Amino acid sequence: MPFIPHTEDDVKTMLHAIGVNSIEDLFDEIPQDLRINNLNPIAPGLTEMAMGRDMKARAERDAGLACFVGAGAYEHHIPAAVWQITGRGEFLTAYTPYQAEASQGTLQLLYEYQSMMANLMGLEVSNASLYDGASALAEAVLMAVRANTHAKEPRILIAGNLHPHYRQTIEALVRPQGIILETLPYNDTTGCLETSRPKIDNGDIAAVVIAQPNFFGGIEEVDGITDWAHQHLALVIAVVNPIAMALLKEPGAWGERGADIVCGEGQPLGIPLASGGPYFGFLCTKMEYVRQMPGRLIGRTVDQNGNPGFSLTLQAREQHIRRAKATSNICTNQGLAVTAATIYMSLLGASGLADVAKASHDHSSTLCKALTALPGMRLRFNSPCFHEFVIECPCTAKALIHTVLKDNILAGLDLSLMSPELDRCLLICVTETKTAQDINAYVQAIKRALQHLTSSLTVED
Repeated sequence: MPFIPHTEDDVKTMLHAIGVNSIEDLFDEIPQDLRINNLNPIAPGLTEMAMGRDMKARAERDAGLACFVGAGAYEHHIPAAVWQITGRGEFLTAYTPYQAEASQGTLQLLYEYQSMMANLMGLEVSNASLYDGASALAEAVLMAVRANTHAKEPRILIAGNLHPHYRQTIEALVRPQGIILETLPYNDTTGCLETSRPKIDNGDIAAVVIAQPNFFGGIEEVDGITDWAHQHLALVIAVVNPIAMALLKEPGAWGERGADIVCGEGQPLGIPLASGGPYFGFLCTKMEYVRQMPGRLIGRTVDQNGNPGFSLTLQAREQHIRRAKATSNICTNQGLAVTAATIYMSLLGASGLADVAKASHDHSSTLCKALTALPGMRLRFNSPCFHEFVIECPCTAKALIHTVLKDNILAGLDLSLMSPELDRCLLICVTETKTAQDINAYVQAIKRALQHLTSSLTVED
């Protein structure tokens, strides 16, 4: 039961002191159409036992479904040891290490996490994590604007094939600070960024955001884009899938000078889908930009007796001291999720991560080939892919997903949710968790669904 220290009289006294009549008045700037007035369909006043049974029943709705949905959250095998170790009291109850001298175990784990992430991305520095991939990108944009002293104004070029939710998050967090966001178009045939770059003057752009792989699963020609951005004095922000980086060229090696800032979602590294979270974001950079990096950094040092030790470095609690002048107001990192990711990467190692990435790619290629052999099904974009691809269907993606769900299969993401003209397009993901039997069952379910839908005079969407 939560501890609520304020009595009704305490609340009335505080509200009177600040000149408002009710707690609701404190939120009057939030438009009514954005508010949730109730938590339907959760019944009020449930006992702990009744609530527990209700939550268990809701969780079981997701059980038993073969998941072929990705779009930023991916189902990977998580070795049993990962959460067995993460669940130990030393990790489970540990919090942000404000008292560094008393938190050596937590600090060492975060230091190991930073070392592995920096190595995976081919860069020199990683922070101790951020809230999620989307907000990590927003922080990367703010960081780039601070770091790029050549930029004439805070303009950012955003890849048009970036995850739409990431774009929405950036819009919400950086536009109020006067940052200008412009779109870098993608090719309608390849799904990747156009090879012809817009003509800009040196210093006109503060940073260019590139997704690798992009939202459609395609592999970008990152070397050319990176060099083009650097030639125009812009920094390069890479938004990447960490599993893919075990197989693809690391961002630090893109082009002649490498990406300047790398960020993304850490969920694929040992975090279950968990109905949407909590996840964590990662952010890495070059040493020359380290003082502009948000969040916490853990450093390794020695004490006066020469024994190794760990400490908060550069930005320890600076937001509490510098207030609005702080680099950022990121405070608590996603410590437990980062613990699991550190253990996951330690158990798999570099070769294990590469094996996961290769198996995911191979299974994806197998399914793609089988689906495009079905009548009316074609690959929407012709670029090489990692473990996601877009299939254009002879019916709406929504109808196909609904029909295949009867076979306990989540067929993919309906892209009309992102763009109306893609209403017949299905974004499909395959990871190492899918067997040949899973892939065959998926193909047969799609085949039956297509026969049913295309033989009907009307398709009920």
